[in-house]
Amino acid sequence: MFVFWRASNATEKTAAELARGGEFPFQTNLLEHAVPPGIEVIPANPAFRDVALFQDTIVATGRGGLFVYDRAGTLIHSYRVGLELPPGEPGAMTAGMIAGASERELLIATRGAGLLAFNGERFRQFLPANPALRTITAVLALGSGRILLGTERNGVLVFDGRRIKPFHQHLESTHITALEGRDGDLWIATLQHGVFHHHAGQLDDLREALPDAQVLSLMVEDGTAWVGTPVGVVEFRDGRRTRTLGDGFFAQAMARQGDILAIGTEDEGVANIPLRSRNLPRAAPEANAPESVRHLANLGGDLFAVGEDAIYRFEPAQQTWRSVLQSSGIVLADRNVAALALDGGRLWVGYFDRGLDVVTPELDRVEHHEDDTLFCINRIVPDGRHDRTAVATANGLVLFDARARSRQVMGRKDGLLADHVTDVALREDGMVVATPAGLSFVDRFGVRSLYAFHGLVNNHVYTVAAMGNQTIAGTLGGVSVLDDDTVRANYTTANSHLRHNWITALARVGDTWFAGTYGAGVLRFGRNGDWRSFPDLKEGFVVNPNAMLVSGGLVYAGSLDHGLFIYDPALERWRNTTTGLPSLNVTALASGGGYLYAGTDNGVVRLREGALR
Repeated sequence: MFVFWRASNATEKTAAELARGGEFPFQTNLLEHAVPPGIEVIPANPAFRDVALFQDTIVATGRGGLFVYDRAGTLIHSYRVGLELPPGEPGAMTAGMIAGASERELLIATRGAGLLAFNGERFRQFLPANPALRTITAVLALGSGRILLGTERNGVLVFDGRRIKPFHQHLESTHITALEGRDGDLWIATLQHGVFHHHAGQLDDLREALPDAQVLSLMVEDGTAWVGTPVGVVEFRDGRRTRTLGDGFFAQAMARQGDILAIGTEDEGVANIPLRSRNLPRAAPEANAPESVRHLANLGGDLFAVGEDAIYRFEPAQQTWRSVLQSSGIVLADRNVAALALDGGRLWVGYFDRGLDVVTPELDRVEHHEDDTLFCINRIVPDGRHDRTAVATANGLVLFDARARSRQVMGRKDGLLADHVTDVALREDGMVVATPAGLSFVDRFGVRSLYAFHGLVNNHVYTVAAMGNQTIAGTLGGVSVLDDDTVRANYTTANSHLRHNWITALARVGDTWFAGTYGAGVLRFGRNGDWRSFPDLKEGFVVNPNAMLVSGGLVYAGSLDHGLFIYDPALERWRNTTTGLPSLNVTALASGGGYLYAGTDNGVVRLREGALR
């Protein structure tokens, strides 16, 4: 694997045994920072999430990894998700000592990789056996050595170094957003059920005291709790509501500096609220703060604000915010990748909601394209015969010239069945365009369409492929095989050995087709319609839309939550890997120049072909 894990305290219990004895089995892994050659993460926005002081350094987490800076703001070390760290985005942090440990560690919540503990040199990972428990949203270290873990769907867990158990049965299916307090006096924020106060062995539900049941942030000091909601902050003293602060602010972050409560918002920067004032008008946001503040922290008396691109420190003398921690060498505009393609060495990267980037072969220059049409990208297909690139988007089919300039946008006004284009495939005389309303054929004669009325198995086409005069359409309801523009055969679970009707991806392998599905993994079929499954793919999985590729004699399939699947036709065997991946959600694939590019919902990794063998 990309990180060599040495497991101790491992258990063989399955997820079905989780509830036995009220404990959740887990394993402890020591992460060693050995990165195999031939793997490179393409730099993207770090997407910062939290900041903390630890061992006289400033540590920041982001979707891209964990970053350690000195007090002057110089980057000392970075630990990247998918390389030095497992594929799970780091988030909230707190420093504390786990019961039985010999030193304080920085405890780091992750999305999908459980809990990480960092002593400044090495990482320990505490990984629950049940994947549902591996997404941790909040972490709180108590003086007793117990660690409270907030989860996305399973409430609060308590970890004492030896066991992980539920904290309170009333919270077992709750999405936790924040944890604050100490032993015997705990505050628990949730996404949909308000805030809870646990004290003297009882749990108080304070939802009715809030203007909104969605709690975004939480801060507790000296018996006072501040609860941030989308419409302001509610103050509690000794468990009782006293007043509302920052009325109308989307309070997704809070920190206190003296008599000032700083409120970080979704799109209005930071507002400072004087706590001693009886008259609390709606404050004006502070100058130069990031527009969207993910987190606020008082670190040794200095106030820090966490933005997506950088981390800012408040300068009291100038009454302004200054960027002090940031990443350099960023290439990609976003991390949520939906499509990849290579065109003469240039890498095209399409995003779910940020348009697309065109990157030079040396990965040193990038041209970003984004507008009302070029926004949500579904597919990118270079057309070398016509020196153009077709980009399928949710708002039309955009055609770029050889210099990566947008030349034409096609949609319903031009004869396509829909503006929303899910895929596009090249044919000898033109191209076939997939939409949620059927297929449209574009050639020198114009545009003509085909849908269920003409025999298509289902109108909602997710993926399309062409070879010679044959076109294969993968739909929500099965597969249609077309000769020229005529449907020759339809395959569904009712009339074939197809195991799932929802087809998401297609790839040609020799004289057969491989079909990715939404839940049944990959299947294959030949011209005679003989569908076959793979004996070593017994467990179903979701293949992401158009995330299949044939390259270097291997077949690659990107899955929703299991990483990358690789098929070797010579061995007739599949294997699954997470090597180098910044996320288990592999959304797009491309190859060229001896490299495989894997796009995920957390960035792009470039792997030299053969590095995964």
